[in-house]
Amino acid sequence: MRLLIVEDEKRLAVSLARGLTAEGFAVDVVHDGLEGLHRASEGAYDLVVLDIMLPGMNGYRVCAALRTAGHEVPILMLTAKDGEYDEAEGLDTGADDYLTKPFSYVVLVARIRALLRRRGGSGSPVVTVGSLRMDTAARRVHLGDDEIALTAKEFAVLEQLALRAGQVVSKADILEHVWDFAYDGDPNIVEVYVSALRRKLGAAAIRTVRGAGYRLEAL
Repeated sequence: MRLLIVEDEKRLAVSLARGLTAEGFAVDVVHDGLEGLHRASEGAYDLVVLDIMLPGMNGYRVCAALRTAGHEVPILMLTAKDGEYDEAEGLDTGADDYLTKPFSYVVLVARIRALLRRRGGSGSPVVTVGSLRMDTAARRVHLGDDEIALTAKEFAVLEQLALRAGQVVSKADILEHVWDFAYDGDPNIVEVYVSALRRKLGAAAIRTVRGAGYRLEAL
């Protein structure tokens, strides 16, 4: 899943980006409200983590502008403020959730995963494809009775395929959601991770659809 962090406290933003990248997310970071609005409007993000006190344009206005333009991306607001009126204002502008600084990183990740599950229309963190089970909350994968150890990037690639099991997922879609905006390396990196997944899950698990992408088959 691809996330955008809009946060002007650079040390916090970098820390969050590193942690969320380790969790398997692709993360982009900007430090200005106007740039955040532009990036969120143009990019295919699965969720935006949005600070309220920002230079250029505050988080309330960024959120309101996105909703007015018809963007439905989940928005988790962060602020150093507290109090029910600040929370109400954030939610009234269209935010999906609200977290007051200082916050627990574990709680932040849990809120992000809950919003992503809600967006996907499923209250369960477990994705099942035949005998394959992915617990997206615990970050664990089982094939039948056996647990399969995956790296964060392998998990993220498999998650993209599992969420659209039976459908063809293009290499560009996987790159867009698993690698961040700044990635300018070889797009064939996707093939490297697909090959690794095939070694761990079985060669028949992921079918290549020539010229189109990959499809996860039920095992």
